Amino acid sequence: MSARPCRLGHVGSDHVGSDHAVGSLEYRVLGTAGGGPYATEHMFVLGIDPGLSTLGYGILESRGHELRAVAAGVIRTDAGLPVGDRLAELYHDLDDLIAERRPDTAAIEQVFVNRNLQTATSVGRASGVALLALAQHGVPVAEYTPSAVKRALTGYGSADKTQMKKVIAMRLGLNSLPTPADAADALAVALCHLQESPIRRLVGGQS
Repeated sequence: MSARPCRLGHVGSDHVGSDHAVGSLEYRVLGTAGGGPYATEHMFVLGIDPGLSTLGYGILESRGHELRAVAAGVIRTDAGLPVGDRLAELYHDLDDLIAERRPDTAAIEQVFVNRNLQTATSVGRASGVALLALAQHGVPVAEYTPSAVKRALTGYGSADKTQMKKVIAMRLGLNSLPTPADAADALAVALCHLQESPIRRLVGGQS
């Protein structure tokens, strides 16, 4: 099963529109003049929201004070297949995505262990596959907890999904809220990484 792109800014249900070439859509971030938090060198960032049934991805291009949404979408696996086969599908699709887009760095949402152990286990397996694919391509990766991503984008670690989507749309200059939810989460973790990476480099240089 191949990765299926979604159209950024599409308003509707959690539906993946495979009839749109997202890579051709370009957006410019609003309000970054004067050296905002995304003032970095030119780089492509791949954000990943891991999941066994649905894995979200989002790719951003940062060039100085400009930010462009390159692609976003999801990779789905068939729940009727053995877990090993589903993980293999995730790996091959991610491998193809990384080879095609060639990101400079990546960010992945860290596994959150909640009361649903089965969900946490599935997400952990998908996260491991993503980390493996990135490592084999030599792509450095950072992990962020869901609350850290929310805090970085909204200043509030318990922001809800709608609040997050509104911030993502504003930062990326989208005409409507990004969907599906997994792709929006992946864009959020990529934005978080672009905002936090200059701080990480500064702290690392001082240590």
